[in-house]
Amino acid sequence: MDTSGEAKPKPKGSIMSLSRRQFIATSSAAIVAAGTLGRSSVFGANDRVRVCVVGVNGRGGSHIEGFNDYEGSEVVALCDPDQRVLERRAGWTKKKYGKEPKLYRDIRDVLADDTIDAISIATPNHWHSLATIWACQAGKDVYVEKPLSHGIWEGRQLVHAAKQAGRIVQHGTQSRSDPTWMRDIRLMHEGLIGPIHVAKGFTYKTGNRHSIGHKPLEAAPKHLDWTLWQGPATEEEFCKNYVHYNWHWFWNYGNGETGNQGVHQMDLGVWGLNKGLPTKIYSAGGRYAWDDQGETPNTQLTTFTYEDGTMFEFEIRNVGSYQEAGKTTGNHFLGAKGYYVEGKGFFDYDHERITVDEPKPISNGPWGNFIEAVKSRNQDDIRGTALDGHLASAHCHLGNIAYQMGRSLEFDPHAERFSSDQQANGLLKREYRKDFEVPDLSATA
Repeated sequence: MDTSGEAKPKPKGSIMSLSRRQFIATSSAAIVAAGTLGRSSVFGANDRVRVCVVGVNGRGGSHIEGFNDYEGSEVVALCDPDQRVLERRAGWTKKKYGKEPKLYRDIRDVLADDTIDAISIATPNHWHSLATIWACQAGKDVYVEKPLSHGIWEGRQLVHAAKQAGRIVQHGTQSRSDPTWMRDIRLMHEGLIGPIHVAKGFTYKTGNRHSIGHKPLEAAPKHLDWTLWQGPATEEEFCKNYVHYNWHWFWNYGNGETGNQGVHQMDLGVWGLNKGLPTKIYSAGGRYAWDDQGETPNTQLTTFTYEDGTMFEFEIRNVGSYQEAGKTTGNHFLGAKGYYVEGKGFFDYDHERITVDEPKPISNGPWGNFIEAVKSRNQDDIRGTALDGHLASAHCHLGNIAYQMGRSLEFDPHAERFSSDQQANGLLKREYRKDFEVPDLSATA
């Protein structure tokens, strides 16, 4: 099997035959035809969806296992700008599954390979939206890790791209494939505890969250393509504190703990409330106890208020104890007739348990669900659509913007802009590096 990563020549006139520069500049009008590019969208019962995992150092390993272990799919290619990571993960994959995947360093070469049906994105956050949009334009379906976006504006462009191209895009918050959560959210929406007035989500993770110290700026190692790793982010000199995990704690690449583990609990809260985006946001906190280069808070409390007055309180903490909560993550909902505590169930206000039926078993988890949606081409089969991911991720971004502004903000949930606050609006969209611009697709939405 060819592992050189070199794309084979494609017929002229298709997106697949364009140069990298031409591919990036493809107009949004071409998206309309994207679903006809590459392999046919019709799969037989025994056909396997061929997946390339993009970003394979950490979470990418779970993607490789998830799609290789599901009978309806196989991982045929890996992509990562770090040659050492790529080769190490390729060896691990071959040893575990007896398969030798194609290897790519540049995602644009992956998208030019018409033997690949779908990509699974486990890159740092700043690549999520652009990689997904490019894939939709190239006729690929996408499983994209949380958060869906690095910022609110680009998340909305991703939603446009998925819709315009008719692609299957699933957001990687796996709780939407959990039978208990599927049952409990349905019961809340059906009014079991009455209208929800207040929701709470929390993330008290301490493992792998510690002071990262101070490391100098220096030349990037030869095995890492630093230009590709940065992609759409603002150009920076290389620092070992960026690669490969601690990028989470720098605004240029990550979204702090709120957009890391927190987006899982954020998504559950947003799903349960079913209110869309908020109208008011306040957030406070800090990076306490640690003297290091990290920029994002390790302690943060955010409140969201919606048009009808409903509130959502969200908290993250990476220092201290989580024992008072009994667990590291969780979600609670308070309704007019009762309340819900994750892991314990529904209660009335006399604290008597409300009995509910056992959750209905499901035939597949998030990996299998994505693959079956790819085969059916039915958007209703997706558990965690592009829009679902956008709304959950946008909450993370709103909380972080309010934290950075240090004041309460008013937001128009329909226009997705802050009301009369140009400074805050300046954080809705970043300046993209040349050749890695997220396209504005709103005109064709």
